[in-house]
Amino acid sequence: MFLDHPTITATNSFTEPDRIERLNRVYGYAAALADAAGKQHFIEKCSQLHDHKGTLIVFWHEAPTEEEKTFFTVAWASKVGDGTTNVEHEI
Repeated sequence: MFLDHPTITATNSFTEPDRIERLNRVYGYAAALADAAGKQHFIEKCSQLHDHKGTLIVFWHEAPTEEEKTFFTVAWASKVGDGTTNVEHEI
């Protein structure tokens, strides 16, 4: 079992706590996509998720592949996410 999951933060999280819950769902969705694709080290590479006013910012310990970036784009665009493709990646 992996215990070092990414830090989850959001702008205005104190007044809009649903942003944190949404990020948790998006992380689970992206992790499931990675698992289904056989990307065993995916969750070790991701260090933080941040919702900045509807833009998902994903911080990585090491550079993600294009496929790994896509997992977050798909999750963020879904009904459990924001419904947009506003995703940025930082290393």
